Amino acid sequence: MEISINQNICLSLPSLIFNTQMKPNTQQLNDLTIQVRRDILRMVHAVNSGHPGGSLGCTEFLVALYQNIMERKEGFEMDGIGEDIFFLSNGHISPVFYSVLARTGYFPVSELSTFRLINSRLQGHPTTHDGLPGIRMASGSLGQGLSVGIGAAQAKKLNGDKHIIYTLHGDGELQEGQNWEAIMYASAKNVDNLIATIDLNGKQIDGPTDEVLAMGSIRAKFEAFDWDVLEIEKGNDIEAIIAGMNDAKSRTGKGKPVCVLLHTEMGNGVDFMMNTHAWHGKAPNDTQLEIALAQNYNVGGNSDY
Repeated sequence: MEISINQNICLSLPSLIFNTQMKPNTQQLNDLTIQVRRDILRMVHAVNSGHPGGSLGCTEFLVALYQNIMERKEGFEMDGIGEDIFFLSNGHISPVFYSVLARTGYFPVSELSTFRLINSRLQGHPTTHDGLPGIRMASGSLGQGLSVGIGAAQAKKLNGDKHIIYTLHGDGELQEGQNWEAIMYASAKNVDNLIATIDLNGKQIDGPTDEVLAMGSIRAKFEAFDWDVLEIEKGNDIEAIIAGMNDAKSRTGKGKPVCVLLHTEMGNGVDFMMNTHAWHGKAPNDTQLEIALAQNYNVGGNSDY
């Protein structure tokens, strides 16, 4: 598929140039995914700090969300009127969030090099006080994002805005009690312009979620709270994500909030970071970075910051 180019540029790689009116094809999205992985790895390595595991596991999801699923406007306004809004609840996966925001045009890609530095706008957990475009909530403490998303969703209803609120949460994060107050509230108040996605990788900082604090069937729990639940079994596959999220969008406006259970692999794309919780919050050393980057050579063009 050929895509025409105009002057309103929002994302730029040597062979990937899109604006908010364009939807890149699957190959272009996969190329961008690889570039985002490279960003994540280099960001956490540079400061020997950060959370690469969950970031890598959610890379395909956030690339698809921002480049295909969400209806966005040019630029950034905090109130988000007339567009879809996303809230990251598990804020420790900020590396993937910052990379996708930068490569979608919210702020210069070169700013990724300031990740976790003193006085940087790109702190380890996103904050709003420095006015970083694309960030609408501070998400250091887990369990708060759904409450924020519900408030935004109800505000859109009050304003007659038909757009959707998207949120992302870790499965381990669901061990926080505030989530369940919000889950109960959303269904009781028919907040049906909300899609909450759970990153279901089965791992958290201290080990497998089933060993740290088993939660049983997350699907059954959401359904018991009267949510509409669907699952994306291939949560690291761009086409499966797009199909699943379009299904989720089709279920909004029907009286129930929507939950997407996204089955992902922590550390996806780097073989030695997969199938373990060890890389939840650990940076690669020099040798490990070289190996990881070699596994993620971007054939779409090297556009490292």
